[in-house]
Amino acid sequence: MNTSDDYHRYGGHRPRRGMRGVVVVTAGAVLAGGGWLGYSRLSGGNGPDPRIGEAQAVLVKFLDAWKAGDASGAGAYTDTPDKAESLVGSVMTNLKPSKTEIEPGEGKKRSEGDVRFPFTVRMEIPGVGAYGWKSGADVRNRSGKWAVVFSTPVIHPAMVPGQTLALKSQETRARVLDRNGEVLQAPSLVGTVDESTGKGVSGLEARYDKQLSGGSPASKAVVVADRQSGGVVKPLSGTEADEAEPVRTTIDPDVQQAAAEALSGVRKNAAIVAVDPRDGHILAAANRPGGMNRALEGRYPPGSTFKVVTAAALLKQGMRPTDVGDCPKFAYVDGQRFENQNQFVLAPGSTFRDSFAKSCNTFFVGARGKLSDTSLHDAARAFGIGGTWDVGAVTYDGSVPVNNSDNDKAASVIGQARVQVSPLVMASIAATVKQGTFHQPVLVPDAVKKTYRAPADLDRTVVGSLREMMRATVTYGAGWALKDLPGEPHAKTGTAEFGSARPPRTHAWMIGYQGDRNLAWSVLLEDGGSGGSDAGPIAAKFLKGLR
Repeated sequence: MNTSDDYHRYGGHRPRRGMRGVVVVTAGAVLAGGGWLGYSRLSGGNGPDPRIGEAQAVLVKFLDAWKAGDASGAGAYTDTPDKAESLVGSVMTNLKPSKTEIEPGEGKKRSEGDVRFPFTVRMEIPGVGAYGWKSGADVRNRSGKWAVVFSTPVIHPAMVPGQTLALKSQETRARVLDRNGEVLQAPSLVGTVDESTGKGVSGLEARYDKQLSGGSPASKAVVVADRQSGGVVKPLSGTEADEAEPVRTTIDPDVQQAAAEALSGVRKNAAIVAVDPRDGHILAAANRPGGMNRALEGRYPPGSTFKVVTAAALLKQGMRPTDVGDCPKFAYVDGQRFENQNQFVLAPGSTFRDSFAKSCNTFFVGARGKLSDTSLHDAARAFGIGGTWDVGAVTYDGSVPVNNSDNDKAASVIGQARVQVSPLVMASIAATVKQGTFHQPVLVPDAVKKTYRAPADLDRTVVGSLREMMRATVTYGAGWALKDLPGEPHAKTGTAEFGSARPPRTHAWMIGYQGDRNLAWSVLLEDGGSGGSDAGPIAAKFLKGLR
């Protein structure tokens, strides 16, 4: 029988609370053979007394069969084969270790002629990790045959007859929460946890894995269970969840739900982001389908939504919304032809505001001469682009390089060439116009050490003109999908070319803010067609869904 009353946790865990879902193989179940990694066999163990070597050889065969998952084989080297086969089979079936090592120690003769051997068991168990314990067994010679004296504590000293080892699920991981303290319903933001390891592998679950797990990634615990009822007798591994802490985000559940519902039924990859212009708090970040968090991390050309930044640069150079400007069918720059969507033109006498509202590319390309090679780059900085944002999550914060040629500038003024943004960046641009100053977006306030501050603010006159033109986009321009909505929406549409196909494929964009509430937003439809015709109705559905 086993002489040790103690066991140890391989990995140093304390018993864990909140367990559920034990799966136990009952007393009649037997495990079929399987392969398990193990220790190197002892070479012989021959000491002064050859009987110790003979006893050790039998013990090693028992342990080899056990670690290999051969319950029947293990039982054959014991004095009660059926009993040993049943319990070894139950334990190995319940724990399903991916690796098993069993190392015997030095044998010692007992007064009654038995030989006592300690041994150490170490397992790698999916959902638990490393777990191990120390035990021991007597080997006895009866009628010239050595056999392991089998009892339940031989398998684990914490068990008594009628018990087995099993796994139990642990509800110890803290949750990712919305701003109201409820569990966040945003799968692409929250991310996933590997059920076999209990470790966060994507999204906020991965970024804040240590905080959410309390330092222990185990999703399951090893327990002693009753073989008949399956009930837990005592936990053997795990950690209490006292050190696990939830991650609190700024997501507004109502806004998030409206964004998710607006994307339901959309067959293209799409994203919606909403922010509070007053403090940059991210109120919604919805993606369809899930997986990649394109709302915060995606990199795309913004197309004509970038004309908000271009307009800010032109306004800073002295242009006014009422200035007359041509909007021809084509504009040529060093042999490169630029055109408007569907090659539309505006009537003679049309203004800067008209070209912004109806998204005339040729007007903006023609106005590029008013801008230096650094003008767009500098204007973008007032919207926070070019800095590193400390949001509390992985984000792409945009890039507007200094122009390196006239053609590069011509394409950049309409959000093409090397200009790159994320939906979060575009929502922040709309928020900056609404608020009049840039506030860096924030998702997890407790994790933000220092928010990025724009090196320059927008001039008040520039802000006023941008607001006027974004409202005109809705009342008589390309943002017609929002025209009849309450809340005085302001917007800018965008159709961004990408790839090398001819005719070019396009992403559809719409960005904007509400005049009557603190909400700015962006909508992206990948490979989705036109900003006004395709992204616009999604934006309208989102705004209608707001409570």
